[in-house]
Amino acid sequence: MRPFLALAPLALLMSAPALAQTDAWVVDYDASTVGLQTEVFGTTIQGDFPQFTADIRLDPEDLSDARIEAVVQAGSGQLDTPDRQSDMEGVAGLNPSEHPEMRFVSETISREGDTYTALGTLTIKGVSQEQALTFTLDITDGRGVADGGFTLARSDFDVGAGDWGAAAAQIDVRVHIVAVRAD
Repeated sequence: MRPFLALAPLALLMSAPALAQTDAWVVDYDASTVGLQTEVFGTTIQGDFPQFTADIRLDPEDLSDARIEAVVQAGSGQLDTPDRQSDMEGVAGLNPSEHPEMRFVSETISREGDTYTALGTLTIKGVSQEQALTFTLDITDGRGVADGGFTLARSDFDVGAGDWGAAAAQIDVRVHIVAVRAD
């Protein structure tokens, strides 16, 4: 009986992280989107990246341990203008054959009014930059809907050839994430 009692504190320590992760969320990927919008020679181009994963830990009442880690498969990107698809997939573009993933990892998440800001590191094509993801969050009956995004300069991530000029200099990334609280 004593060996069991000696192991009881260890068992509690090992189960503590599971108990502490009530702020975990499970993404509904069918209802969620990661997309982009930009201007190329005066024409608005939109696209989406249907293959992504997100690990979200967020308690709106206590953001001290909040964290977002998202990985987008660069090769899954689809533009609504097919003649620009090869630009996005090429070596000068996202080059998914050599850089298959784009990643965002938050360092802090804060809230001001109804707006959250996840400050972290965005990595595209092996280049990492500080990035702020702003979003709103509506939680009803354990179901959360977050809408937000950020704007980036493609040249900051070595995306685009010299002959692209000012075309698509700024990219608006938009996210719509639907998730439910993990059990």
